[in-house]
Amino acid sequence: MKLVKSISKALALMALAVGAQSAMAQDFTSLDTLKFYDALQFRMINKGWNTTETPYFRIPAVLKDSVRKELYERQRNTAGEGFRFRTNSHCVAVRYNLLTNMHMAHMADTGIKGTDLYIWDEDDQKWQFVNCNRPRRDYSWKPGTPRTDSIQSKVYVDKLDGKMHEYMIYLPLYDGVNWLEIGVEKGAKIEMPKMNSPRKDKKFVFYGTSILQGGCACRPGMVATSILQRELNVECVNIGTSGEGKMDYCMARAMAQIPDVTAYIIDPIPNCTKNMCDSLTYDFVNILRKARPDVPIIMVEGPMYSYAKYSSFYGKYLPQKNYEFHKNYLKLRAENPKNLYYVDCENLWGPDNEGTVDGIHLTDIGFYWYAQKLKPYLQAILDKKPVPFQDKVNKPYPEIK
Repeated sequence: MKLVKSISKALALMALAVGAQSAMAQDFTSLDTLKFYDALQFRMINKGWNTTETPYFRIPAVLKDSVRKELYERQRNTAGEGFRFRTNSHCVAVRYNLLTNMHMAHMADTGIKGTDLYIWDEDDQKWQFVNCNRPRRDYSWKPGTPRTDSIQSKVYVDKLDGKMHEYMIYLPLYDGVNWLEIGVEKGAKIEMPKMNSPRKDKKFVFYGTSILQGGCACRPGMVATSILQRELNVECVNIGTSGEGKMDYCMARAMAQIPDVTAYIIDPIPNCTKNMCDSLTYDFVNILRKARPDVPIIMVEGPMYSYAKYSSFYGKYLPQKNYEFHKNYLKLRAENPKNLYYVDCENLWGPDNEGTVDGIHLTDIGFYWYAQKLKPYLQAILDKKPVPFQDKVNKPYPEIK
């Protein structure tokens, strides 16, 4: 009798062990096993305004009739935006509906319209990349016909330990979303994050071009603003606009309305002509200075394209644009040196010539070096210490004829 009881007890323990193991080994590749939650229930990060046409657009709806159609349309892209949450699920998934499901020849689809998952690593005390989804594209689609593949889905990771972890999802860089849902195991907890990361009371606002927007990072987490957000633990608002970073004054006035701004970073030269750098820079920066006199402004010099050294035109024209931009910086600084700083283009994309995909737009390594170039300036502002490397740029540049 005792032997029968012992055998029964052993079998029961084995059944429990097998059941637990089965739960851990459950196949989450089928999205039917998950429960999805609207991402807007959780903390949205790296967003400048709350007055946008949809929660995912990047500029205020009031600007729709005030700016060029191209500028407004390209601000529908979700570059830099993300969500923070925590869950004890054994798996984490995503499902979202793209605006356009577009494709470009020189940028990976994972960067254009993919989403990245990061986890807070308790051992390393840092954000660690987990996985990116690979967006689907309907190669048979013809303009004017309905899209059949605009809903994207991905199980980023499964067979996790079932403990509560902090997560972050970055949204597409060159496409936008109509809605986005986060999927977790049915019965798991998913809730607002407990960690204040990135800090809610600190915000860097970046204004610029397609390069700043994220062209051509291989995935959303590798754009420079998101690299800096993770490394400095500060929200980084990305107002990079492909082809449209042309120092429109209405954009400066709108940027002045963003709350909790720690610094403005202005990087428009690649989209501006020499004459624009001369005629627009002073007023664009001055609008911000007058509206937010206590907020530091960092002006970033235009890069030297990889082929500029070998081009008889660009070898002179790009430095001429920088000369006009820098000339206006000196004029602004002469009027009031407080809270105005300048970043030159030396090693802006790295110490060699390997940071771009097409001579202009950046690869991941280019974005890494861009972030490292700006990091000391931003760190000094956060620490309320003197901003470095200003002695050299506070002197007039030689004019290039």
